[in-house]
Amino acid sequence: MFSAEDKELDSAAQILRLAVPQMSALDIPVTPENYTVWYEYFAGTNLDLNRAIDGFIANGVVFTKEVNTSLYKNFIQEQSPEVIENVQIETQILINSLLNKIVQLSQGTAAFSGSLAEFGIKLQSSSDINALNQLVDGVIDEMQNLLLNNQNMEHSLSAMVQEVQSLKSEMENLSLAAMTDQLTSLYNRRAYEFAIQDHIHLAQEQHSRCSLLIIDIDKFKAFNDTYGHQIGDKVLAYVALALKQCVRGDDFVARYGGEEFVVLLPNTHFHDALQVAETLRERISERRLTIGKDKKLSLGAITVSIGLASLQEGDNAETLFSRADKALYEAKSDGRNCVRG
Repeated sequence: MFSAEDKELDSAAQILRLAVPQMSALDIPVTPENYTVWYEYFAGTNLDLNRAIDGFIANGVVFTKEVNTSLYKNFIQEQSPEVIENVQIETQILINSLLNKIVQLSQGTAAFSGSLAEFGIKLQSSSDINALNQLVDGVIDEMQNLLLNNQNMEHSLSAMVQEVQSLKSEMENLSLAAMTDQLTSLYNRRAYEFAIQDHIHLAQEQHSRCSLLIIDIDKFKAFNDTYGHQIGDKVLAYVALALKQCVRGDDFVARYGGEEFVVLLPNTHFHDALQVAETLRERISERRLTIGKDKKLSLGAITVSIGLASLQEGDNAETLFSRADKALYEAKSDGRNCVRG
């Protein structure tokens, strides 16, 4: 007989197995918001959401970013801001429960070892042939029970391992998607907010310094207004690539939002960070971007303004960012294409 908990876990696992392949088939990115929409869809508890999605599918609607966003806002976010967190918690509970069952299987083998040790003690202290026969029969019964259980459990255990591995992979993909900017493949603002706390804590613990750069693309609105958002996206991608190519392995790069990027430099004092910022600024501005099939239309040099701040005693994430942001404002006020700190 399956317990209520087992049935709930089996239901959750079934929803997971349905949601992710369907998202893949419809070419829907596995972000936390999109995943929550489709988890709710297959759970069947949000009838309005199901009617909307079924209508889209029936009419051949393409699940674009705008469509996905509208589904989340209209049918998930408006009704319950906690839904996505609940889905993640439920999935984690499912994984933990499967792992606990695997532990229980290994404990069954340990119990058999304990029984064998107990039989050995009794054998040494017994001289009655009938008692010895009963002990041997007991050992045989225990072995047969263990063999039978192992045979029954072997396929179950293998399936559990695959289930856990699959769910772990899906959760890792969700976590990565939640921390990644889709356009540039850099980390996003959410990832930065976690990273800055870790960097400050580590720097304070090790009595070292870390520095923060805020990088803003100069006159970015003009690119969008003149050439359109597609060209603006290419400019963002170019700057992102230049940043990735210039930083060290331990440095952290993220798109903070819009045309702003952040770079965290661990174990880096102000003057070293200033040198890094100047290198980034020069590297970005040295190339002339061209667009169009014939590459005849030039966008000219792409330049950036950079604000710099290094960690000081008593700093937290907000004060460090505030000083770097103030320095960025000074760089833009001083004519752009420069570093201030």
